[in-house]
Amino acid sequence: MSDLSTGALFGLLGLLILLSALFSASETAMMALNRYRLRHLAEGGRPAARLAQRLLERPDRLLGVILLGNNFANIAASSVATLITLRLYGDAAIAAAAGLLTVVVLIFAEVAPKTVAALHPERIAFPAAVVLTPLLTLVYPLVWGINAVANLFLRALGVPLHRRDERLSSDELRTVVREAGGMIPKAHQRMLLHILDLEKITVNDIMVPRSAIEAIDLNDDWEDILAALTTSHHSRLPVYEGSLDKVVGVLHLRNVLHLIQRPGFDKDALRALLRAPYFIPEGTPVTQELLNMQAQKRRFGLVVDEYGDIQGLVTVEEILEEIVGEFTTPSPALGDEIRPAPDGGYLIAGSTPIRDINRKLHWQLPTDGPKTLNGLILEYLEDIPEPGTSLMLAGHPVEILQATGNAVKVAKVMPPLKRENDAAQD
Repeated sequence: MSDLSTGALFGLLGLLILLSALFSASETAMMALNRYRLRHLAEGGRPAARLAQRLLERPDRLLGVILLGNNFANIAASSVATLITLRLYGDAAIAAAAGLLTVVVLIFAEVAPKTVAALHPERIAFPAAVVLTPLLTLVYPLVWGINAVANLFLRALGVPLHRRDERLSSDELRTVVREAGGMIPKAHQRMLLHILDLEKITVNDIMVPRSAIEAIDLNDDWEDILAALTTSHHSRLPVYEGSLDKVVGVLHLRNVLHLIQRPGFDKDALRALLRAPYFIPEGTPVTQELLNMQAQKRRFGLVVDEYGDIQGLVTVEEILEEIVGEFTTPSPALGDEIRPAPDGGYLIAGSTPIRDINRKLHWQLPTDGPKTLNGLILEYLEDIPEPGTSLMLAGHPVEILQATGNAVKVAKVMPPLKRENDAAQD
């Protein structure tokens, strides 16, 4: 090296700093790669992505070859800088040259290239993988020896060397979906988040309550039964005898409407069309019940408690609406459960499920207790309120408009009050 001219030494120094910058950028880019996107690109047939994925399977070897090259470039650059300084300025300038080289390496071989690599990891990592793969093969014995010593030292310190579990928890997956930005349309984001939220709810949260179930009582007069069949807005109806807890089957109206006008069609003929009821234990997670319904080829189930009493009704449509939002037309017989009021509030039936209110109005009423607005009000007041009673419910002003002896029928609920700033509160 002493035979090289000073100009050649400066050129060699610049080349070594550039080499150090490339190794530094490669290290940051490889570690900053999104592993899930990398797996997608590798499975999609991108050769550079497959090389990068293979290198990241053994990060100790990858870091070994990168740091080996980086340290070689930095030490060689220091030697060349020292030789240049001795030629031009003598021994007295060696300290100043070391300080200057430190600044140059820090800026141009560390901070700047690593910043670029962190911002654009794929642009740096994929070309680097093409170079690092044969380089690792070339110096593998040296890298293996260095890693063996380093791993032995880490084991002596009690540091675990196994790879950490990279699987995402449900909460982490929610964060990924929320942070996806424009890559996932807003409507799709909502559906994905709703799917993840299904694991937190049970059939009790989404079922039609017992009091709102429309059913056929075989003990009624035949004319009343026919009227119920022809005016029903549901495709399937439970059929019982005397009490809803004595369900004898489920009737699909598609199988009966064309028979109503035929002579000889009576209760016995109706009973012959019934399908065995499908019962769901209360508290069953919605995700599990969806799988059960799929396996049983069911679209309709009755929720029962530990005593076998009917608590409510669940359909596949109810579960799907938890994912995609409401897509069915409300039954005209039931009327609108939530209606806007002129003053900006909403007239809400007491039997309306809290989850429906939150979903339709984008509110956050508590769902970890009672399932309906009536239940929420009664739990708060610990009494049956009279019409005209006002209360503050989870930040919402509420006025009772209609009530009977055992339940709130209609209440006017205002949007949540805006929280005053701290200065106003003081």
